[in-house]
Amino acid sequence: MDQPEQGPIAHQSAVFTDGLTLDCGQHLPLLTVAYRTYGALNAARSNAVLICHALTGDQYVGEIHPLTGKGPWWDQVVGPGLPVDTERYFVICANVLGGCMGSTGPLEPRAPGEEPWGTDFPPITIRDMVRAQKKLIDSFGISRLFAVIGGSMGGMQVLEWAATYPEHVFAAVPIAAASYHSAQNIAFHEVGRQAIISDPHFAGGKYYATGEKPERGLAVARMVAHITYLSEEALSRKFGRKLQGSQPTPHALALFGDMFEVESYLQHQGSTFVRRFDANSYLAITRAMDNFDLASEHDGDLPRAFRGTRTRFLFVSFSSDWLFPTRESRAMARALNRAAANVSFVEIESDKGHDAFLLDEPDLRRVLGGFLQGCALHAGLENVAA
Repeated sequence: MDQPEQGPIAHQSAVFTDGLTLDCGQHLPLLTVAYRTYGALNAARSNAVLICHALTGDQYVGEIHPLTGKGPWWDQVVGPGLPVDTERYFVICANVLGGCMGSTGPLEPRAPGEEPWGTDFPPITIRDMVRAQKKLIDSFGISRLFAVIGGSMGGMQVLEWAATYPEHVFAAVPIAAASYHSAQNIAFHEVGRQAIISDPHFAGGKYYATGEKPERGLAVARMVAHITYLSEEALSRKFGRKLQGSQPTPHALALFGDMFEVESYLQHQGSTFVRRFDANSYLAITRAMDNFDLASEHDGDLPRAFRGTRTRFLFVSFSSDWLFPTRESRAMARALNRAAANVSFVEIESDKGHDAFLLDEPDLRRVLGGFLQGCALHAGLENVAA
């Protein structure tokens, strides 16, 4: 059960007074990266694993969320005895640049004591997010990450890490991801953005001063996006055409009646989302995803992005994922093969859709655990106790 909305949370964070220069050419004079860590860094600083979160995720990957009261968002993968074993690895998860859980973004002030950035926050890219994470990793004195792992937008960050900082990543695991955002995905994002912008409380993005959030628009954006995270099989299995409550009467068939269980489910997803997410952040981050095209950063040649890399790759897709379908993971694996990289690829049979990477999927745990174990042997991490 979600807890009521709370006041501001003091997130653990690192502040970089030299700021960050963005791909758009603007310079952020001050950079804050909110993060959480789990486990212990060993003496050689060689057992660090960076978890990159998806669009609506955040840094609370391995603990109760301070705002919603919900459990860890990747409790099937990260934790003691799990593939990303927090008794073996030092796990880091940072709120992305542009996020709304403590990292520099539209919700944060331009400078201490000033107003929030709002829609004046400059456009950002996935590579900007990774550059911000790199500053955090450097602050720990970590010269090379043992692994970078993430699903969906997190997988885009993994790819960018491996392309931009190949010498600093031993193993990379993009899950349910792609090297670019498709036209269909951009279209779904645009529907969500228009829902937010059309909300009368959006106020041109200046709603922080009015005290009225564009909750209806943001809820609709979440509802639209959430449909893309599921498969038809998952929706049919969970809801089918079941009706909410008792059998309907003619009066209950009113145009705006809450008839079907799937309607109630989507409305719940929207209403709970607005308690923990910022509309301007949603605009900024979805645009960063839409602009992601790793090949275009390398003159349209995807293999060129990884030429000469020594990073070990594992690509994972799910058979029912139509948001980031298997063909896109397979295309990336082939591009890595053409670059003579060390690459593995697996498609996991699942009817749960894109969100399968967040759910109880034993095959994902088995594949990921085996890959990391093999990488640990090659990296000399047979014993990584602190």
